[in-house]
Amino acid sequence: MPATEQDLYARLEALELSWTTVEHPPLYTVADSKALRGELPGGHVKNLFLRDKNKALWLIVAEEDRTVDLKSSRKRIGARGSLSFGSADLLMEVLGVTPGAVTPFGLINDTGCRVTVILDEGLMAHRLVNVHPLRNDATTTIASTDLLAFIHDCGHDPQIMDLEAAAD
Repeated sequence: MPATEQDLYARLEALELSWTTVEHPPLYTVADSKALRGELPGGHVKNLFLRDKNKALWLIVAEEDRTVDLKSSRKRIGARGSLSFGSADLLMEVLGVTPGAVTPFGLINDTGCRVTVILDEGLMAHRLVNVHPLRNDATTTIASTDLLAFIHDCGHDPQIMDLEAAAD
């Protein structure tokens, strides 16, 4: 059974991290997010759950307007062959979320550390970042340093890279 939103908040509290969460209509795309999220300070994300031909998995957490060229990024992130999006079943199995609710908070469910995490350098330059709390009808604002602490506590050592440079 995947972790619940309450499990997530308990983990954040145990780590003594600060966050706020606001509710809103479900958001499925960056365009939905821009139209419906309201005025939340900080960087806003898009998340790409990917796999390569060897079934290795990645979670790319990028600033919402960042263009992520999968073809040119694959070598930089260490993918073998082309990248494709992971299926809804695989997403639920590994991160415990459904499409539209992909979030770095889903790493709470990746206890086997199957996912390689890539964080956008531009996103992490924001003091605050906004991510889904395991569901797409709410947004949690957390300090970028606290998000990094959470990811490390989940057993992941994320790579922080300039995703725009990957497109060159």
